[in-house]
Amino acid sequence: MKILEKLAHYRFSRYFKLIFVLWDVILLNGSILLSSLPRFEHIENLSIKDVETISLFANIVWIGLLLYRDAFKIIRIEPIESILRRTSQKILVHAAIIAIFVVSLKYSEISRLRLALFYACFFLFLMLSRYLSMKILGFVRAKGYNFRNFVIVGANDVGERVCKVLAEDLTYGYRFLGFFDENPVLDSDRVIGGFDAIEDFVLKENVDEVYVALHIDKVNIINKIIQICDQNMIRIKFVPDFQQYTKSNKVKVTYYQNTPILMLHPEPLENGINIFLKKIFDLCFSISVILLIFPWLFPIVIILIKIESRGPVFFTQQRSGRDNTSFKCLKFRSMYVNQTSDIIQAQKTDCRTTKFGAFMRKTSIDELPQFFNVLIGDMSVVGPRPHMINHTRQYRELINNYLVRHYAKPGITGWAQANGYRGETKELIDMENRVEFDIWYIENWSMLLDIKIIVKTILNIFKGEKNAY
Repeated sequence: MKILEKLAHYRFSRYFKLIFVLWDVILLNGSILLSSLPRFEHIENLSIKDVETISLFANIVWIGLLLYRDAFKIIRIEPIESILRRTSQKILVHAAIIAIFVVSLKYSEISRLRLALFYACFFLFLMLSRYLSMKILGFVRAKGYNFRNFVIVGANDVGERVCKVLAEDLTYGYRFLGFFDENPVLDSDRVIGGFDAIEDFVLKENVDEVYVALHIDKVNIINKIIQICDQNMIRIKFVPDFQQYTKSNKVKVTYYQNTPILMLHPEPLENGINIFLKKIFDLCFSISVILLIFPWLFPIVIILIKIESRGPVFFTQQRSGRDNTSFKCLKFRSMYVNQTSDIIQAQKTDCRTTKFGAFMRKTSIDELPQFFNVLIGDMSVVGPRPHMINHTRQYRELINNYLVRHYAKPGITGWAQANGYRGETKELIDMENRVEFDIWYIENWSMLLDIKIIVKTILNIFKGEKNAY
């Protein structure tokens, strides 16, 4: 532990960027070496022009990906799942670039098997490296080293949220010393004193960071705290209360030249690469379902629908899509033909529902034709469920942020449905909860989240859902 005590005095974070990049380059070249051995057997046989060119290009591309928008950056409170997900995305982009380069230049010495072995080794090494480094840091911090002492100015709800985030896990490496406020809202036992006591305390207790969670109307006090921190080389951070403007817990700050702009609803699906990935996934998934399931299931469903009741096999309805533009949503008809289908939601023990229709709604078979909507681009496999035009008009007046859910393409299934919010909305709170889940999905989208929702939806179908009717 004496070694840890000595190392704790050094701020290795200053050199983290350089160490991070160099270590990744070592892992990359080690993976190149290992993937080459099964084919070339001896290291000296690796000096082939094609191999050397691709190896050099692979190094340059990976370094570029790491430096792009500080991809190497790992903040103290970032969960390991987020780090691994970001690394996986970088590997996929790297693999796509290298594959295009190899194919376009027709490098015959670079085989597909070798590329597969290289990325398997590189992926494994990177994941293990990231995981072990975070675990080691966690162990060191849990022993009381590599900690940063911090105080919060503002004993209010905003300050409490910051405290919970930073102090909830010892492996984050933060030690909370207390609040400062003249009129604290929180428990007084955690409040050290008023604003006048800040300077003496931060110097005496070697405070590393000060978090300011005060309202802007206390600008004179904030300026004084900035002066104290700047004069004593203490890092100061501000916690704006965005909940004054929005219920969203996630916002994005971007810059138009030197002017900061706050975006209340960050949208990962506005990124070109993410749009492309989701589109490819939707096409591949919908085509697979259409080719593998429709040929044998559709004839059975069509016959049973026709036997039980008169009317068309398919039911089409105008629904609200992305940007609140309407489209024809396709379903298997699960009800007797009626004049109220565009006005009244399906209810439990609804007399309009046929016997086979009830089974289809329970198992979500009636939604399968919507894969054609996905194929032509009106819908996505995963997204906020599309509502009837009539309901959109109704709820946009009752729920302030209702239309935010239309920033994304509607989906066959969604985050709200995977969490049980499906079917009839008897009370306004039911729709409010659904909208909250839909907006969370839009703000936190990822391919892994889409896959998780699909898996969860399939499991729910087999387990059965009380709101599926």
